[in-house]
Amino acid sequence: MSKLLLSVAVVLAAAVGVAAQNDVTGTWDFTVELDIGGGEPTFTFTQDGETVTGTYTGTFGEAEVIGTVTGSDIEFRFGGQLGDAVYIGTVDGDTMKGTCDYGGLGEGTWEAERQ
Repeated sequence: MSKLLLSVAVVLAAAVGVAAQNDVTGTWDFTVELDIGGGEPTFTFTQDGETVTGTYTGTFGEAEVIGTVTGSDIEFRFGGQLGDAVYIGTVDGDTMKGTCDYGGLGEGTWEAERQ
């Protein structure tokens, strides 16, 4: 029984450590490359559990962001007059990267670094 409890404690400690490493709260500088060109927006995120909220500031003005972080996976979106922009990627400490879809404006890739 004590081996089982020890195993559970180790797994829980590891899970807590992973969650802490992947907290995206803060201001992030992005480099985005789309089919139609690129940009360098800034995102500010606040994370509560797996829920992420925040703001986008860039070429398309300013917009509210909503998304999730599950383990090292992140997905978030913001909307504008032309529809939603959707970002999907992975978090690794103070960096993240992935793909994005701006609907009719095109698809692309992105990288980000926390300020």
